[in-house]
Amino acid sequence: MSYIEHRIPLADGLKLYLREYPAHGAAQRAPVICLPGLTRNSADFEVVAPRIAALGRRVVVPDLRGRGHSDYDPDPSRYRPDVYLQDALYALDMLDIPAAVFVGTSLGGLITMLAGAMAPDRVVAAVINDIGPVIDPAGLARIASYVGRSGPFAAWPELIETIKRTQSAAFPDAVEADWRTFAHRVARERPDGKVAFAYDPAIAQSFAQPQDAPPPSFLPMFQALAKKPVLLVRGALSDILAADGVAVMRQEKPDLDVVELPRIGHAPTLEEPAAWHAIAGFLARVP
Repeated sequence: MSYIEHRIPLADGLKLYLREYPAHGAAQRAPVICLPGLTRNSADFEVVAPRIAALGRRVVVPDLRGRGHSDYDPDPSRYRPDVYLQDALYALDMLDIPAAVFVGTSLGGLITMLAGAMAPDRVVAAVINDIGPVIDPAGLARIASYVGRSGPFAAWPELIETIKRTQSAAFPDAVEADWRTFAHRVARERPDGKVAFAYDPAIAQSFAQPQDAPPPSFLPMFQALAKKPVLLVRGALSDILAADGVAVMRQEKPDLDVVELPRIGHAPTLEEPAAWHAIAGFLARVP
């Protein structure tokens, strides 16, 4: 399915890239905004977004600042969730979308929880992908070990092997075609023929935590979001969202919808049959 590309000028002068997937038929339900993870971009939703649009919902998918086709920020201190949320809400305003269903993967899920606390009127419902208010420090340490090392690499095979080294534990059943698809979503070829991950390596500066610092708690934000309909998707092998973290979320929101995907780690693509079935069923119940 084709999409419309936008480059929206932000208040600080940067331009935010996003894809817009028009709804099939007359769009009578709330639009959807899909927010990708820390080092990811709008290509992560290239399969899921058209599926949602086919359900009769308009879908927008931004590249967060410093990722994909969005401008890189000369001030790395602005690579943080509150700024990302401000950008997303501004983009929704420019597209005349007063409220939306938020779908957030990892960092996108944190932004979604923040939206529930800071802009509750803008959130109709939420799908949170493999993140929660309590984050497993093991996963943070793993991500910190590679974020910021964006290349360049001599050619695609070298980059693909790098991805396998950091992601194979999360996707033990992935085949070579899966890794190629993954690579072309998260990286791009440069004019000199080399390839690099499609994000500003400076995002690692804001992600870094002092040694031995406890992982941050986002419980107050989730408590605010819990007033909305929420679907949680978790990879059973996740090292970011532990089972104990899910228990905390269920305690705060007993009616939380949860789907867990076997033999998948952080983070599910949402293309998995069980994940998509849960998302389609959840959206069918949301205005």
